[in-house]
Amino acid sequence: MTDLVVKIAGRIAAVPDADWDACALGPHAAALGVDPHCPFVSHAFLAALEESGSVGPRTGWAPAHVLVEDPEGRLVACAPAYLKSHSQGEYVFDHAWADAYERAGGRYYPKLQVSVPFTPATGPRLLVRPGERADEALAILVAGLKALRAQANASSIHVTFLPKAQSERLGAEGFLQRIDQQFHWLNDGYASFDAFLETLASRKRKTIRRERRDALAAGIEIDWVRGAAITQAHWDAFYAFYEDTGSRKWGRPYLNRRFFTSVGERLGERVLLILARRDGRHIAGAINFVGDETLYGRNWGCVEDHPFLHFEVCYYQAIDFAIANGLKRVEAGAQGEHKLLRGYRPVATHSAHLIADRGLERAVAHYLEEERSFVNGIGAELEAALPFKRAGD
Repeated sequence: MTDLVVKIAGRIAAVPDADWDACALGPHAAALGVDPHCPFVSHAFLAALEESGSVGPRTGWAPAHVLVEDPEGRLVACAPAYLKSHSQGEYVFDHAWADAYERAGGRYYPKLQVSVPFTPATGPRLLVRPGERADEALAILVAGLKALRAQANASSIHVTFLPKAQSERLGAEGFLQRIDQQFHWLNDGYASFDAFLETLASRKRKTIRRERRDALAAGIEIDWVRGAAITQAHWDAFYAFYEDTGSRKWGRPYLNRRFFTSVGERLGERVLLILARRDGRHIAGAINFVGDETLYGRNWGCVEDHPFLHFEVCYYQAIDFAIANGLKRVEAGAQGEHKLLRGYRPVATHSAHLIADRGLERAVAHYLEEERSFVNGIGAELEAALPFKRAGD
């Protein structure tokens, strides 16, 4: 018997920001092998999504954050959770599962998604305040997720981009395990970009130098604009880039213009725009978020096409920033094996899935077993293709 209480918050604004962040951020997050200040699980980031209307019931992301409180009403655990009516904006794809289940007469939606909307970046998903009751609070939080699924008559729970340790913890609770690959740049204490290049094979080193030179050949200059220096004019320019890319990729952008103003105001110096300028006008850019140890590259766009400019703005400039600021890694988003040849290493990502229907669960479990074998095999191939020097180079 426990005296901890589970509650559901239909909006993040109902939760005090200091209480949420006490569970989400800090050394206890670092103990999971992730950045101790992952901006995306912060109250500020989640509030910007909701306050802007980028996330909400009308978008198919209905907030249903699970909270665990002690007898004094203090928040001791929580999870960013959403009841979803589709599978868009998640980057861990289950469209085939939904299609198969509904063709068999089932109802896949709503489903319960524990994640940061539109954000394929690993961070804690089961947020627990450190203390004597942390283990108990975690167990009650998982029980609360299961109870919410049943209450909402949701087909399943999906916890995506969570640390391996949390995925394994959910595995012990009956969740199916899923893995995938991303590509991250790791800072081995480089003093400069040239010092990093010296670790690459000669041909790869020359290729990157040529790409960087060609990217700026049309008189393009790069600006780093951070925190309070970001003006509404910067946001207007960046949103035009983002809107163009979003309309081509998804039909319409996930994030609205209001979100960028809100997240800039709320996160301050943790927001970085890397912008390309030609003839006094910004023509391309990428938004990044700065953790304590990690630079998270997120959205990119442009209004002019120039060879290799995407690589320069999103990958090479991100490495420059990480080295200059002593960050340990750059996470440049989902997918993209082309990052491999630019010094980004394959890294496993994890998700956990609980499916109520036993027949669907068996089918998905079989699929995931085969998928894990494939991902593990391709991971070994990707490691062999890394551009770093080998003995004799």
